[in-house]
Amino acid sequence: MHRGIVLSAVPQQPSWGPAPAPPGPAVLPYASEATRLLCAGTYLDAVYRDRVIEELHLNKQRIAAPSFGFDAARVVAHALRARRLEVSWAAGIVGLWVVGLPLTDRVLAGYLVPSALLAAAVSVRGKEERPPLARRFASWYLRWLGRLLFAVFLAATALAAFSGTDDLTDPYDDEPGLKGALKSLLPAASALAGGDGTVSPLQAWLGLVLFVAVALCAGAQRSQFARALGGELSPERFPDAMSDPAERAEGVRFEYVKDRIRWEQHQPLIMYHEARPFCGAGAAYDTWVLAVEMRPEDPAAPPRPLSNRTVLETVRPLLAGLRLPSESAGPTVRDRLCWLEIDECVFLPVEGLGRREEAPYHPQAFEAHRARAVEEGAEKRRHFLRVRVGGWEEELVVTVFVRTHTQGRMLMLEIAPHVLMPIREDFKNADREAHRFRNRNVLGKAGWAAAQVPASAVRSLVTVCQAVAYGWQLLGGGYGNALPDGPALSVRELGAAQHGSLFQQMDVDRYLRSVQDRITHGVRTALAAHGYQTGEFVQKVINVSQGGVHIDSVSRSTFAVGDHARATSHRTGGHVPPEGTRKQ
Repeated sequence: MHRGIVLSAVPQQPSWGPAPAPPGPAVLPYASEATRLLCAGTYLDAVYRDRVIEELHLNKQRIAAPSFGFDAARVVAHALRARRLEVSWAAGIVGLWVVGLPLTDRVLAGYLVPSALLAAAVSVRGKEERPPLARRFASWYLRWLGRLLFAVFLAATALAAFSGTDDLTDPYDDEPGLKGALKSLLPAASALAGGDGTVSPLQAWLGLVLFVAVALCAGAQRSQFARALGGELSPERFPDAMSDPAERAEGVRFEYVKDRIRWEQHQPLIMYHEARPFCGAGAAYDTWVLAVEMRPEDPAAPPRPLSNRTVLETVRPLLAGLRLPSESAGPTVRDRLCWLEIDECVFLPVEGLGRREEAPYHPQAFEAHRARAVEEGAEKRRHFLRVRVGGWEEELVVTVFVRTHTQGRMLMLEIAPHVLMPIREDFKNADREAHRFRNRNVLGKAGWAAAQVPASAVRSLVTVCQAVAYGWQLLGGGYGNALPDGPALSVRELGAAQHGSLFQQMDVDRYLRSVQDRITHGVRTALAAHGYQTGEFVQKVINVSQGGVHIDSVSRSTFAVGDHARATSHRTGGHVPPEGTRKQ
């Protein structure tokens, strides 16, 4: 991505009138496309869902991270609903296996081996898009070994079911070749699992019926998810939060967490963890700090005092002017800068609070903190002017935090841009996958469901065990009376892609360059209006924005430019030519 802004010169710009009022958000956060896709992602990715629940539901003492363009409470509601559905279906599948094992005299115990191999293959590969070659090979080997073993056991079961005899006490040692090996496989598995080592056709048929029941459960679970995406999670119905079944879930803990998140996530007062102050805003994007000495423009006329508030109030109307569309664009322009949001926020550390409810979010408390923090150099409490642009249906969020400070005749300008990348590609494809599944014929759905049977036993058992472990954590983990903590992660950042498209990167650069240019122009205007020089500030902005280093002077110095350049200096004691006469 391109860095910063390009400011070859700062021409005199026309005076600005009153800042236009913001037109209001294009869509409310709880109904945004980003919220809908994150909710759909909780049904698709169990790892993402578990981390959402752990951060927002289990750790009820943690204050929610700022939610830019989405509603975290609705995401956790769907995460809990997705887990309840998955645990219910997993418990049903585990119940089928528990009932089927004694009915088949533990003949089905042999199928647990390929199921474990298939589950291990998923774990070995991990969730990375491009894992290391060794892990990919190990995952491939375990996956195909599990499939092969399952196919062998299935062939042996089918052979036993169609044998046509009830006298199967003999382990078929007298049968030659592959057929004899298949006939002896199930009795051997039964004996190893503690059975009597015999297999009857009825037991084999019961095993096949069990597989059909497991496939029906897997297909019904997938159909339920597809119906949810076509129903309450569809773009047409999602804005109606009152009819969302996830919102109507009961539970004291859920209601408390939901209310606290919605009270905290959009507040201008940000309670943060010391190690993660900008949690929720996305990845830092070319943060820079600029310091310039405030020299009087006219030594005979002393400059007027310049406060931090004055600088910010000069910058603010210039930023608000970005909302004005081009005169040639007409009233129907769709540029996201028309919805640019400007506000002030104060960062406070969460340490020292006794309870989560003690966070000073009330307007009177925030105004008191803002009034004191705006003129502070600060360490833990910091005041920022916050500028936010939500593009691509709130999927691409650019936030710029601006802070100025004047101390000891020095002006410090801090600009900290952060970018939230679009939602993950697999989450965005949820509608497409659900539509494809709904429109499959019976044969296609049956084939998909049958493919889920081999790994169903161990996978469902792991899901049930995780649910039990989570319940134990809720009861005995000590989270109910834990001291308040700052956000450890953002569910929006967890659901973000690593990179955006070329168009999205171009939009990020456009938003940032527009905002940063207005900020630097506003600071320059404030300096000039109060009688301070602006030349050094302009030069430093050029160097910092282009990734360079500002050099105040090269007098009596030697430097070289280039990858293989060298520079040497020899003191001769000779006369140094005056400025303007040196050879360029």
